[in-house]
Amino acid sequence: MELAKRGCHNINLVSPTHFVPQIVRSLSMARAAGLSLPIVYNCNGYESVETLQLLDGIVHVYLPDLKYADEELARRYSGVDQYVDTARAAIREMYRQLGSKLVIDDRGMMIKGMIVRLLVLPNGLADVERSLTFIQEELSPDVAISLMAQYYPTQRVRANGRDLLLSRTISFAEWQRALAVLDRLGMENGWLQDWAEAPECYRPDFNDRCNPFKTAV
Repeated sequence: MELAKRGCHNINLVSPTHFVPQIVRSLSMARAAGLSLPIVYNCNGYESVETLQLLDGIVHVYLPDLKYADEELARRYSGVDQYVDTARAAIREMYRQLGSKLVIDDRGMMIKGMIVRLLVLPNGLADVERSLTFIQEELSPDVAISLMAQYYPTQRVRANGRDLLLSRTISFAEWQRALAVLDRLGMENGWLQDWAEAPECYRPDFNDRCNPFKTAV
């Protein structure tokens, strides 16, 4: 309620899965007291359908990642089992709840809908084509996509030599291939990052303790 008084546009719940019971109870109380801000559920896609069903009618905007299209790569790079099946089932449930239409208010702020984020990885590790094909064929070509070019290998990835396929940013050719898939599938809704600037401008400067995100746009 205090956030609404301060003029916030929404309440953005980031990686909130482990607090869902408390969130449902708190938001139910807040709604009864007059809270009208849109609720954004910002997650990595690794969600259970049963958990998301608790949020039906409570969340206004779903903002999931779809990180991989290959179970073995998900296991290797993120240490999770059945990521692809789990994330796809979760996104199907989000789509069931909110559909593909984005509702924008007169200030240009999104107040209802779903945006699926896909981060292009080097050497085709995210297999963006398979993920986009899943969305286009099983949900709708109208689903909004945030296609991201911001992958940046940290010094740890560069130094350990274990994951050489992830040791660089994506090439322009890799980015162009991802854009070509969007075009071929007729998926026109959403946002694209700037390939040249994204790896730097979305990377925090951890040496700046006061404002590490000042270069982000």
